[in-house]
Amino acid sequence: MQSRTERDMTHITLINPNTSQATTVMMTEIARKYLPEKFSVEGVTATSGVPMILNDGELAAAAGGVVEMGLAAAGVSDGLIVSAFGDPGLQRLKALSGLPVVGICEASMYEAAAGGRRFGIATVTPDLVVSFAAKAETLGLAHLFTGTRLTSDDPLVLAADPARLHAALAIAVRECFERDGAEAVIIGGGPLGQAADDLQRALSSPVIAPIRSAVELLLSRIAHPPGAGARTK
Repeated sequence: MQSRTERDMTHITLINPNTSQATTVMMTEIARKYLPEKFSVEGVTATSGVPMILNDGELAAAAGGVVEMGLAAAGVSDGLIVSAFGDPGLQRLKALSGLPVVGICEASMYEAAAGGRRFGIATVTPDLVVSFAAKAETLGLAHLFTGTRLTSDDPLVLAADPARLHAALAIAVRECFERDGAEAVIIGGGPLGQAADDLQRALSSPVIAPIRSAVELLLSRIAHPPGAGARTK
């Protein structure tokens, strides 16, 4: 593959910390939809781990693989997206890669909280709820975070049934708005990317699709890198 200086197109690498190649294809296709001309995107998949990160232990274990994949792609990429909702390995990859790097969790929280909006999360993974609150705290957004609403069925079962997943998340989204007072709701999970994209289009209330959020934030950082007078986070 050509180096960055040998290419006419700007190239982005989307990192899937899960082992599911089907999830990588789905997330990469979503990212591609939101890229302008002369941008390309390639997805890479973890070679070890789990097909879907469901708890804090799996999230922590994925960090090393994210950094490894990101550094391997750095020579041919202009920017990197960490496409798991816990953003595993994100800070280390930012420090080591020398590239603009964004995570889908941080990007979606920044978008959801824009203008001081209160925001919640609708998702399928109960064992990651504490990490979501911790992320909001780290980003300085805890005062706007209304909490997480969960679907009631097994996450892997839902992920394998798009129609059922869509319906279950729609209920959780409504609960965020109606019970918690959220003004925007994030669909929390990389493997939920297609459902997030669909719900964002289907519902009139502000629903945040994290992969699109990450693409838009990364494009901004590529266009206005630190040191060029850009606002950074």
